[in-house]
Amino acid sequence: MRHVFDKAYWEQHWRQGSADSPGSMGGNQPNPYLARETGGLVPGMALDAGCGAGAEAMWLASRGWRVTAVDISSDALARAAERATASGVSERLRWVEADLGVWNPDGRFDLVTTHYAHPAMPQLEFYDRIAGWVAPGGTLLIVGHLRTRIATDGEGHGLSQGHGHGSGHHPPAEASATAAAITARLDQTAWEVVAAEECHRMLIGRGGAEVPIHDVVVRATRRP
Repeated sequence: MRHVFDKAYWEQHWRQGSADSPGSMGGNQPNPYLARETGGLVPGMALDAGCGAGAEAMWLASRGWRVTAVDISSDALARAAERATASGVSERLRWVEADLGVWNPDGRFDLVTTHYAHPAMPQLEFYDRIAGWVAPGGTLLIVGHLRTRIATDGEGHGLSQGHGHGSGHHPPAEASATAAAITARLDQTAWEVVAAEECHRMLIGRGGAEVPIHDVVVRATRRP
């Protein structure tokens, strides 16, 4: 079954998530790769592409970044804005409701990051698109679903941390990628690839069960 990741899909996805148990989609902690890959960067202007409930955007804002956080779901953004206000970081955040397949920012950013986002366009083309929003000397950080045999065989339909994983299902093939596929799209004359990893970790899902998560993590710096 192929998924159409359009606005209707994501609005329904987040509405269903609001009925989940506490600590589900709306209360996730920021992705662990975010701190590891950006902790040493000097804060500047950041874009979180497909921000969901805002955990990564708020983490960046709390560390001095000025963040534009974009998502197609009004429900997700409403939840994110509430959390940001409660956390005291809302003054460093700008929430934008938009389809990342057609939306364009009004400038470039020192950091462009995305965590498991997949709009209604091919996944690698989405990564190409957001890479164009990185300023010279800036950083691109992609955290996505790793392409696995199960996803390739079309058995999966779940989503990963930050977008509702916890059921133990695997992402569909059209929402996944490999490190080699992503880095092959980055022109070596324009980019320095700093990290390109395929990672495996365990997440505590609903009911306390451990769920295996398979991630692809790519960090690259745009050459000045």
